[in-house]
This record gives sequence, structure tokens and C-alpha cells, in this order.
Amino acid sequence: MSWKTAYLETRVLSASPVELIGILYEYATLSVQDARNGLAQGSIHERSKAISKAIGILGELESSLDHEQGGEIASNLGRLYRYMRERLTTANLKQADEPIAEVERLLKTVGEAWYTIGLERNALGNDAHSRNVPAEWGALPMSEPSGDFVTHSWSA
Repeated sequence: MSWKTAYLETRVLSASPVELIGILYEYATLSVQDARNGLAQGSIHERSKAISKAIGILGELESSLDHEQGGEIASNLGRLYRYMRERLTTANLKQADEPIAEVERLLKTVGEAWYTIGLERNALGNDAHSRNVPAEWGALPMSEPSGDFVTHSWSA
């Protein structure tokens, strides 16, 4: 087992439900960046492998949505995840960077928002775990969520 695999396994096993979603956003973003690099280098295998990984992560995020408690937010996230998967599929078929770049921007924006929500939950004492978030994910300005914010079944 590589040190990267061991590190990820440790992070996942010790993560709170909110952190698990953050880890998925982080790795989806990294996979999309790998896809862009593979495209730029002309590596069909690396591009396709990275896009497949990102599509799989987006599928996992969508399947974890709690539509009962998340309501409209969960529905909107589900549509966004499907849209991103469609854009990645298009990018892979057409060997185009723009759809991949668009998905990267969307993942970073949603990931930053999720990170901010996690910080707010932590500040309220709802989540005692520390945050391990990529340095490029700064806090996105957003209003405080009203009531309990639950969209993914793991974030209850």
C-alpha cells in the first residue's frame, strides 16, 4: 500500500460525515485536474482514467443525497452532479478542455461552500473533527444556513 493510499484511508476512517463529503469533492477536483493534464499531454489513457474516476465520485455524491431532508437543495445538487458527469463525458468524447475546466470550476465552488458549511457546523459544536482542506479552497462568502443543513445522507 502506498503512503498516499494509507493517508487517504486514515483520513476517511477518521472523518466525520461532513468531512467525507469534503474528501469526495477534493478527490473529484484532483481527478479533473489530472484529466486536464492528461489531455494537455495527449495521454488518452490518463485523461480517460481520470475522467472515469471523477464521474464515479460524482455518482457517489449523487447517490448519497438525502432528498427527504435536503429538499430543494438536494435536488439542485443532484442536477448539478448529473450535469458535471455529462460535461465530463462530452469532454472525453470530444477531447476538449473547456468542459473539463467548467467542471473543475464548479467542483471548486461547491467544495468551497461545503467546506464553509463544515466550518460553521464546527463553530456551532456540531462537528468536533479538525479540517483538512486543500490550500486553494478558501472560504466562499455565503450567508449562514438556516436550520439544520442536511443534503447528503452521510451529513446527518
